[in-house]
Amino acid sequence: MSRPRVVIVGAGFAGYQTARTLSRLTRNKADIVLLNPTDYFLYLPLLPQVAAGVLEPRRVTVSLTGTLPHVRLVLGEADGIDLEARTVHYTDPEGDGGTLSYDRLVLAVGSVNKLLPVPGVAEHAHGFRGLPEALYLRDHVTRQIELAAAADDFKNCSSRCTFVVVGAGYTGTQVAAQGQLFTDQLVRKQPLREGMRPRWLLLDIAPRVLPELDERLSTTADRVLRERGVDVRTGTSVEEATSTGVRLSDGEFVDTRTLVWCVGVRPDPLVAGVGRPMERGRLLVDPYLQVPGHPEVFACGDAAAVPDLEKPGEYTAMTAQHAWRHGKVAGHNVAASFGVGTRRAYRHRDLGFVVDLGGVKAAANPLGIPLSGPLAGLVARGYHLAAMPGNRVRVAADWLLDAVLPRQGVQLGLVRSWSVPLESASPELARVAGGPEKRAPATGGDGRPADSGAGGAGGSGGSGGSGAARVPRAEASAVRDPGNRPAPDPDALAGRDPDAPGAPAPGRAAGPAAGRPAGAAPRSPASRGSAESVVPGPDEPAAPDPDEPAAPGPVRPAEGES
Repeated sequence: MSRPRVVIVGAGFAGYQTARTLSRLTRNKADIVLLNPTDYFLYLPLLPQVAAGVLEPRRVTVSLTGTLPHVRLVLGEADGIDLEARTVHYTDPEGDGGTLSYDRLVLAVGSVNKLLPVPGVAEHAHGFRGLPEALYLRDHVTRQIELAAAADDFKNCSSRCTFVVVGAGYTGTQVAAQGQLFTDQLVRKQPLREGMRPRWLLLDIAPRVLPELDERLSTTADRVLRERGVDVRTGTSVEEATSTGVRLSDGEFVDTRTLVWCVGVRPDPLVAGVGRPMERGRLLVDPYLQVPGHPEVFACGDAAAVPDLEKPGEYTAMTAQHAWRHGKVAGHNVAASFGVGTRRAYRHRDLGFVVDLGGVKAAANPLGIPLSGPLAGLVARGYHLAAMPGNRVRVAADWLLDAVLPRQGVQLGLVRSWSVPLESASPELARVAGGPEKRAPATGGDGRPADSGAGGAGGSGGSGGSGAARVPRAEASAVRDPGNRPAPDPDALAGRDPDAPGAPAPGRAAGPAAGRPAGAAPRSPASRGSAESVVPGPDEPAAPDPDEPAAPGPVRPAEGES
């Protein structure tokens, strides 16, 4: 008798924990397949420390094959799910398509950057959801400080050493806190003009920082940020972004070359195409994390609307803590569906939060006990070491070295601005010049052609719709992402100066069909997300980073285009 096959889509907090739990419980009684675009699990809470030069990038990545025994990894991005045929279609890193059949399916595809209808944001801001974005920000901030130190013009210098972070939630607060320490260290060896220091602005429309957490944590974080010199502005939003700065809701124009977008996340658009009931862009599941009407399909993490049994009528928040616990319950329940153990409903008890603010500072409330200062910093780092499924010794070693040695403020130039567009269905992947185009499957779940005009997943500001028509993830990404267009001809790149000004960035071809996958229909209003009105479409070139050389070379059409 053949072993049942479990396909897990996504290796974030929920997917990784599901695979780990299943591997332990089933002990080779099931064929576990993990589909993910990368070969690592990313520990997101420490990503701001990568951007600030505290941790090396590989420290926050945990090998999937090295830590998940009896789990088969398939590299690729899911772009279509057929519930009736019980298959998942995916596109691998080289652009080839494949199909995985399943007896049980776990959807743990996570979330992507959430956009708001603010003019210029899609073109000039960068998110903070994946390792490529953190590496880009680290290089970009270093470059701006170096250019500011060499600038003769006061306004130019001030603009380059001003950094704006939008969103004072968990991620934005840590980015601003770590960023201020990082730039202060950079200017010690490369001083700016007399009387000038790097300036970080943290903006949020909410009345306080960390509005989703306990007010005492918020007060502690706010005090640390202001003491460090961060300009915290609550009740303030961005009304417009340009290549030279941002206009705030109070009318002030802030000259800056850096806009970091941390306003929140929205569920991965893949779940909108499953064709099952949704709740604000998230796939509705029962307390056992099963999709109603399809008991063989489970969903967990940010992409699932899981009933909060502690707060009837509400759903669990889109946090790493919930996703990690979802994954454990999903693993148990999938195993129970094979007769291994008994299934359980998802319940949780809040054990507190920790917010690492850089240096020895943090805000924490373990078991409801409010802490601040060095003690909170010790608790926060101890929690992260305990929570990480690998690399603990390496992370601790980097922390120790950072405490006794100066950071290396150098640019590696590995990730360019056009490689990390804000609007992306795959923030964990950087766009690559000369890379393959993603191919969408030809048919929908019912065998008919896939409908590219189906409703997309909305963020917290609106419902994602019913998802009655399937939108393949790869197709949505290829049409909507400014950085996912036909890449330059690699042969042409060899004969061109990589720093030549005016060269088109990869995927920014002239012509009405540039960037549109073969056979893809033009975007209709129904295919746009809540912020699609401000996202450049396939016919609208996104603005490159003015201080970054564009990748040159003529653009060749994608396969199948004329």
